[in-house]
Amino acid sequence: MEHIAALLLVIGCSNSMTECRELSVPVSVFETAEQCTAERPFALTDVRGQAPHVVAKCLAVDPALEDDYDQIVWNVRPDGTLDASLQVSGLVLASNDSARPEKTDLGQQ
Repeated sequence: MEHIAALLLVIGCSNSMTECRELSVPVSVFETAEQCTAERPFALTDVRGQAPHVVAKCLAVDPALEDDYDQIVWNVRPDGTLDASLQVSGLVLASNDSARPEKTDLGQQ
């Protein structure tokens, strides 16, 4: 099985840098950080025109946490600097169907 060493995050922003969103690129995961860095300029070319300002960053993936990452936390500063990291939220969801109230024809009791 291949391991992921880096993830390419590409963000497009408005002229004022106040409205930003993630942009999709053809390849966003890489086996080495060097491959990610080499692909970055091509990815920026691929998304040209999707936003007035585009920033991108290669994020290192810890192999021990590869399957645990569940969030990409990012912020674009007014000067265009992209701060980003992969995070493990630690959120655990559990459900116990027997604890839910029964529904009736008139709604939930």
